[in-house]
Amino acid sequence: MLRFPLYRRLPLLFAAGLLAFVAAAPVASGQKITTPKEFFGHNIGDDYWLPNYTQFTGYWQKIARESQRARLDTIGLTAEGRPQLSMIVSSPDNMKNLAKYREMSKKLAYAEIDEATAKQFARDGKAIIWIDGGLHASEVLGANQLIETSYQMISGTDAETMRILNDVIIVFVHANPDGMELEANWYNKEPDNAKKNLNVPTLYQKYVGHDNNRDFYIANQNESINMNKWMYLTWFPQIMYNHHQTGPAGAVMFAPPFRDPANYYFHESIISSIDIVGSAIHARAEAEHKPGVVSRSMASYSTWWNGGLRTMAYFHNMIGILTETIGSPTPQTIPFIPQRQLRYSDYNYVVEPFQTWHFKQSIDYSVTANKAILDLASRNRDTFLWNFYRMGRDMIQRGSGDDWITTPKVLADAQAKLGGGSGGGGATKEQFTENFRNPAKRVPRGFILPSNQPDFLTAEKFLVALQKAGIIVHRATGPFTAGGKQYPSGSYVVKANQAFRAHVIDMFEPQDHPNDFAYPGAPPTRPYDNAGWTLAMQMGVKFDRVLDGFDGPFTRLDPLTNRIKSDPTTVVSTGAGWVVSSKVNDAFHAVARLWAAGADVYRLDRPTTIGGVSYGAGSFYIPANAKSTPVVQKSAVDLGVTFASTTDLLATSSKVPAVRIGLWDRYGGSMPSGHMRWLFEQYEMPFKLVYPAELDAGNLRSKFDVLIFPEGSIPAVASAAGGRGGRGGGGGGGRGGAAAEISSEFSAMVGNVSPATIVKLKEFVSAGGRLVAIGPSSINAAQQFGFPVTSHLVERTPTGTGTTPLPSDKFYVPGSILEVAYDTTALSAKGQDARGPVFYDNSPVMRLGPDAAIKGVKPIAWFDNPAPLKSGWAWGQNYLDGGVAMAEGKYGQGTVFMFGPEITFRAQPAATFKLLFNSIVGDGKPNIVP
Repeated sequence: MLRFPLYRRLPLLFAAGLLAFVAAAPVASGQKITTPKEFFGHNIGDDYWLPNYTQFTGYWQKIARESQRARLDTIGLTAEGRPQLSMIVSSPDNMKNLAKYREMSKKLAYAEIDEATAKQFARDGKAIIWIDGGLHASEVLGANQLIETSYQMISGTDAETMRILNDVIIVFVHANPDGMELEANWYNKEPDNAKKNLNVPTLYQKYVGHDNNRDFYIANQNESINMNKWMYLTWFPQIMYNHHQTGPAGAVMFAPPFRDPANYYFHESIISSIDIVGSAIHARAEAEHKPGVVSRSMASYSTWWNGGLRTMAYFHNMIGILTETIGSPTPQTIPFIPQRQLRYSDYNYVVEPFQTWHFKQSIDYSVTANKAILDLASRNRDTFLWNFYRMGRDMIQRGSGDDWITTPKVLADAQAKLGGGSGGGGATKEQFTENFRNPAKRVPRGFILPSNQPDFLTAEKFLVALQKAGIIVHRATGPFTAGGKQYPSGSYVVKANQAFRAHVIDMFEPQDHPNDFAYPGAPPTRPYDNAGWTLAMQMGVKFDRVLDGFDGPFTRLDPLTNRIKSDPTTVVSTGAGWVVSSKVNDAFHAVARLWAAGADVYRLDRPTTIGGVSYGAGSFYIPANAKSTPVVQKSAVDLGVTFASTTDLLATSSKVPAVRIGLWDRYGGSMPSGHMRWLFEQYEMPFKLVYPAELDAGNLRSKFDVLIFPEGSIPAVASAAGGRGGRGGGGGGGRGGAAAEISSEFSAMVGNVSPATIVKLKEFVSAGGRLVAIGPSSINAAQQFGFPVTSHLVERTPTGTGTTPLPSDKFYVPGSILEVAYDTTALSAKGQDARGPVFYDNSPVMRLGPDAAIKGVKPIAWFDNPAPLKSGWAWGQNYLDGGVAMAEGKYGQGTVFMFGPEITFRAQPAATFKLLFNSIVGDGKPNIVP
């Protein structure tokens, strides 16, 4: 059970005692620490000024040299190559023993020590508290509060600070150095205070902008990799605090408790612990006469979703805290919202409207929140450490035996069987056992990833993502049997009997989001982020769930020191060339390398068998020669791609020449486009960003073979002059000013796809180009090109004379994983299974007209049953049945590929990457024009 005796009387504690600590007599230190004013020439929080990351670095370096309380670490390099800094702050005595306390925290986290040792560590250890800032760089408060808080903790001599430093090790982390440099420089360069803004022309993280807080369970980006290593493989904090800056209108700061729903997989003590820490923030703000701190219903934040810097902590038994606070270096005014003048439990201390709000006030609120957490951790150090161990131990025990997790589906199934008469306690124990302790519905004891699956390389990438998050993986050194099935040597095993079990389960098992409505007949309550995200599904990994205990010849792989790397394959060079399966994503990586070397690449026109292995049509054939052989050998070693030696297959193959890729982007940046930029770079596929002005200039076929339009690029026919709709289409820091105010450096980036642009795109495709449209851009492109395509998600109007889009109370599918059926003979679906997962986020679903085939339009993937949901929430999913998810249309000599689901969403769903890659590479065959 949780033990927080001091905070059972939390409001009384703060009301009676907090101000006494604030006013306590200083303790002599003898240290002279440079103030922010002395270093920057400004106080942190001064109006109309921001420090950049270069200055931030200089200040942290200086005060770290001046103080025995601080150590500065570089945790890795950012996407743009800057050192990403973390400052460790504690008492001088603790600083001398950091390695010892860090090791204690690690052992408590993994919970593989005995209870007596854990109690000793809880007694002797130090609470590790993570405080970050700057993740969303346009929310400039986060990075600036790091400066002020670190200065106060290093220079402070009051009794509270000294106590905190003795009990706590603070891990300050800058979450986005590149963004701070960009945003501060942009803001400061404008001399007119009235015109200063943070609307930078590009994403504030090189590739993903705001989505840098959506990357943590896969950790594609450098900064995510760095912070995961620092949190889950190095420091193992008991509490982490993630600062943000979008406070609710009419208030100042959102702080926990969070609203429902809560995820069903993490430990139950996480929720109560969050509430305790959040209450400390509220209580301290009230004691310091800082009104306007709100919770729960006042914002959309919940504890359902995994993948954010704050939320992934829950799946590691860590207490994740988020605040969202108003403020800007440009003073603001608190708006008047009448209903927010009435006090209630989620808004207990109302802030007065119409007052001018200065950035320094937001800094002060942030420092208050930081100190509330640090004080709580100091007073309850041993309790936090013990509960950290206890939650991990509980997870190991649950993963070692039979365990059940009740989800909405389990409950609904039980209620359907029990009928309506059991609500008053009339159900029997036998009924409970049958419905809630069914052996077939146990949580798996582990998951096995066979080494003989078609795209084992992608499975290994998935496992690396788990290792980046501290998960323990085993590899089989020989064949073994589990669950009545035989597995080959080299297979991987992820057991559930580990401290971070919640994360294991969450990455393999479906999420079952509750039907969330405020009242019967209400529209759905939108999840804070995705409703379902099961990463193993998104990546198309083949795995087996094992419900009973099992063992075998397994080697434990340390997630930090024994990172999985694909085994090199042997290249046999006795034949005329090699074949590579199109089922393997990395085959396209090898193709990109071969093109770069000037080597010829072909695709098989029909299946072939080599050494007993079948290679489908669309697999790649590479003739052996001086250009191709070195690339094949290198790719076999560093990518692990298997190249099967074969006889000459030129007679049954079609050449696929190297392509020139154009990727749409815009002023302010596009996150979907940015994720694709990152993806292309990983696969070494050269590309060029294309802005609307260049598209409008025409002559596109002379420069490009493929043009790619992600979500937010192609508008609907009715609003072709604008058309930014859809999730993820936004940039990293705003859209910037009017075109007349944009400097010549960025003027070429301005504009939108317009009717004039569509004319040029039609010319491009008609001349043999390939156009790829994803998400809402897919159905928009279909209609812009005049294909016989309409929306499938409609209903008849009351008069019966037309159709109207389905309302959200009938159909609503926020970010979730669905299953589609594929035409695997289609170009873009080559290498896909007959059925597969897709990431779907209220995405378009098409209905092809009766003349579609005659006009060159055919389905690639479709929903073939009324229940395609695999993970997440799909209200009214039966409406999907019969709808077309993906299609291709011939237009002149070229092709338009229309993918409704987000096939490259956040560069995570590797199961659908091949759809994009196939569309880019082509099949080497000319279009047959209908």
